[in-house]
Amino acid sequence: MNSGGCLADVDDPSILIDTKTFSLTVLSASNRPLARFRNISLGSGGVSDTHLAGDATTPLGTFHIAWINPRSRFGIFFGLDYPTLSHGAHALALGILDQADYEAILNAHHDGYLPPQNTVLGGQIGIHGIGEGSPEIQRHVNWTKGCIALPNADAVALGKWIHIGTKVIIR
Repeated sequence: MNSGGCLADVDDPSILIDTKTFSLTVLSASNRPLARFRNISLGSGGVSDTHLAGDATTPLGTFHIAWINPRSRFGIFFGLDYPTLSHGAHALALGILDQADYEAILNAHHDGYLPPQNTVLGGQIGIHGIGEGSPEIQRHVNWTKGCIALPNADAVALGKWIHIGTKVIIR
């Protein structure tokens, strides 16, 4: 490895999901593209600033990988720390989320735990493969309940860049 911090640059990548171009890009610490995946699907309800349980939207914002399940029904599943503090505060201000649930989200983030997944904001949002699903549907339809899906081989390839704590930006 040459000098200039290249190893560190690659050791702490982040993920950028562009909902307009339906692409997922792995970025180095200096924002250099390391890998790009173009065949992603989003929630069937589109995108939103705040995902609500059952609305099938993909939430926009900055997240972190909170857990990894290598054997989900969708193949590998990289779970996000949704709802974030900003999603909780926004929902509280709109009167969608009650104070007790907001405090539970706040405490979970403060203490380094997964925020509650059973509030009106929902949960179980992540990046995953299609499992036994149809690759043809994957190419043409936004079919998830709010997650980001990509072909199984791409999800596996993505795994080499992801660890607990990896930053994920969905815009």
